[in-house]
Order: sequence, then C-alpha cells, then structure tokens
Amino acid sequence: MPHYANRSLAAMVALSIACVATPSLSETTEDKIARALTAAPADVTDDATIMDVDGTVLRSGTNGWVCLPGIGLIPGDTHPMCNDAVWMKWMAAAASGTAFTTDKVGFSYMLAGDAMVNNDNPMATDPNDGGVWVQEGPHLMVLFPQTEMLAGIPRNPYDGGPYVMWDETPLVHMMLPLDAKQAPN
Repeated sequence: MPHYANRSLAAMVALSIACVATPSLSETTEDKIARALTAAPADVTDDATIMDVDGTVLRSGTNGWVCLPGIGLIPGDTHPMCNDAVWMKWMAAAASGTAFTTDKVGFSYMLAGDAMVNNDNPMATDPNDGGVWVQEGPHLMVLFPQTEMLAGIPRNPYDGGPYVMWDETPLVHMMLPLDAKQAPN
C-alpha cells in the first residue's frame, strides 16, 4: 500500500485547498473574473458562476458551471479552473474531509494550464524528490464513478495522450492534455 494511502482525505487535500491562490491586494473582482474566464471555452464561461477561492460568488451564473480564478497547489498559484457539479461536489468533499462518491462522470477545464505537481503523490512539495513531476498546459480533468474505469490508462504523464493523476489516492482523476509536452531530462 502506498505511503500516503492511510492519510485522511482532508490531509491529502490540505495542500490543494489550504494553499489556494494568494492574489495581489490590488487585484479587483473584475481581475479575478477575467482570469476565471480563461479556464474554459466561452460557451461554458459566458453563463457560469464565478466563485473566488474563498467561496465568495463574484458573479452568478445559470448553466451549472463554476469557474474559479485559482485553485493553487502551491502558494500564490493563480491557474483558473471551471468545474461541473460533480467536480464541485468533489471539491466540497475534499475541503470537508468527507468521502467523495458520484454516479456520474465529472469534468473540469483548466485551459490556462496548471502548476507543477507530483503525478503520484498530491502531498509532495519538493520537485527534487525523485517523483514524476509534471506541469500541464491547457487540459481537461475527468472524474469517474468507479476508479476501475481508469484501468489501462497510462499513469505516466509523458506517454502522450490521457493519463491518470494521483492514482491510488482519494484524489484520483484522468488528465486530458491539449498540448504536447516534453519529459524532463
């Protein structure tokens, strides 16, 4: 069993939830909304709710999507994301430390890219730890009702195409890169 398998869900997401974007004090609501709108296509963002990283609704929407100006994996990260209801349920469960279950596939857009993260261990903070680190450009993320649905999908982000991130953790999901990337030397 991996060394992180016994950690609680709350502990496993502490880095991704507690280390949310720390925007400049001069950043306006309009700045945050503008950044959030870069996370997905306009047919998603035009009618999406825009929510700040602290849960404050910056703009109400009508289409069920929620876009955030940043959910950083490292302090100060401001990569925006747009989530469907399944991903928002996942995020709420992660924040409260409760188990996540779904009977539907969930989607999240991160068309402005993401921070560099360890592909195997969501708790990792040292890019020199020997793990497989990846900084994804534009991509989509997919949650599945059963993790068995991820069987056969590569775990290596440098194999090309979709891959599984954070396998064998409560945060497991599939990444769908939209740009090519090169493995580090």
